[in-house]
Formats: sequence, C-alpha cells, structure tokens
Amino acid sequence: MAYTPQQVLEILQQLAPAELACHWDNVGLLVDAGRPVTAIATALDITPAVVGEAALNGCQLIVSHHPVIFDPLKRLSAGDVPALLLQNGISAICMHTNLDAAEGGVNDTLSDLLGIRDRRNFAENCGRIGTLAQPVTAAQLAALCKETLCTRCKFVEAARPIRTLAEVSGAGGSYLQEAIDLGADCLVTGEAAHHIALLAKQKGVGLVVAGHWGTEHPIARVLAEQLAARLDDTVHIAPALTDRDPYDYL
Repeated sequence: MAYTPQQVLEILQQLAPAELACHWDNVGLLVDAGRPVTAIATALDITPAVVGEAALNGCQLIVSHHPVIFDPLKRLSAGDVPALLLQNGISAICMHTNLDAAEGGVNDTLSDLLGIRDRRNFAENCGRIGTLAQPVTAAQLAALCKETLCTRCKFVEAARPIRTLAEVSGAGGSYLQEAIDLGADCLVTGEAAHHIALLAKQKGVGLVVAGHWGTEHPIARVLAEQLAARLDDTVHIAPALTDRDPYDYL
C-alpha cells in the first residue's frame, strides 16, 4: 500500500502533535514532492548525503528531527537540500521541538538510555528530570554516553554522588540553572557554553556534554520503529546510514 506524504504526516502527528512545537519552530511536511510513499528513510539531519542515499534506496520520503527549512528562504540553488529533495522526488517531514517534547520522543529516548526513572518534564517540556537506580559520578555518565550514543564527551565532575539526573537533548546547556533549582545533581546535554561549565563547577553539580548529534541521533531508529508499527508492512522503512556526526575528532 502506498501513502501520500500528508497521510504519513497525520500518522506521525499522533506521536508528536504540532501543537507541542515551540512558536519559533518550523515543523510538518516542509517539502512535498507529491509522490506516493512506499519507502521511507529516517534521520536526525537531512544532508545531501542522506538525500543521495534515500534516492539510491528508492525512498520517496525522509522523516527527520531537524527542519530542512528553518529560516524563510530568500533564494534557492540547485545544490541546496530542499532543491535536491525535489530533484529526486523526495518529500520531507520534519518534527523538531514537538518531537523533543512528545512522550516517547527525543528526550524520553535519551532518558531511557540514561536510566532516568520517575521522570517529569522541565525545560519547556523538552527536558526530563528524575532519579537513578544507583548513584553515579559524572565520569561514569560520560562513559555511558560515549558507549551508548557513539559520541565524544566532556564533563564537569559533581561534588556529590549523582542521584537526581536531568537531561535536555541537543543545545540544552542553558537549562542548567533550572535543573539545579529542581534538585538535579547533574545535567546531561548535547551542547553547553563555557559559562555553563563554570556555573556547574561553582554549584558543585555535574555536567556531561555529549554532543548535539550524540544526544539526538537515536531518534532516527525510534522513528523507524514507530512508523513500522503504524504503516502497512509493505512500506520499507530504515534509518539513513549516512546520517552522521558532522564533526571529525582528533
């Protein structure tokens, strides 16, 4: 059975309603190539490499977390990703802060990997805070992130055992003070400015910075699983293998 891109969007909005998105965000069916969908790639980012892989695999749709169009377009060139999508007849559905906030979305996925229990929302409903089964150190959390998220980490060690853990995927360092106010012993996030590390040091709380890609790329697998559970089994769905960390590391 083939689906229209709009039908796939309606199914995905059951998982992450657009109403959960921040007012400044751009989510939904951002590129509509108008082709029936029988194969879907999922990704954190839609890059030229991801478009090329999707085209090679016969996909008519890419579902991503980061919007392929964010700021208003004033000019479009043949090599720009939205143009590449249309050239290859591939539509794009992007679910950003709505998927951050949604139950079972980006932050619940990260919380599951970190073992956060009895969690509640914070950081404009995009972050999670809760307890750990056993106290740990920031170094141990960084090692866990490195292994499970396939990423590079830096950390500020906590002055006390970490029992209450907060996390905000992606660029969530600015929520450290809110996490502290809610009783967190440590924050795990993807990006944090220098002054945030200084604040963590001053307050004696842990901070683990595991990379924007590192903290969010597991959602591509979750999206593929969620779509497979909701669509006809004749639709081929798989995470894009070329959806990789843009950084190289020494």
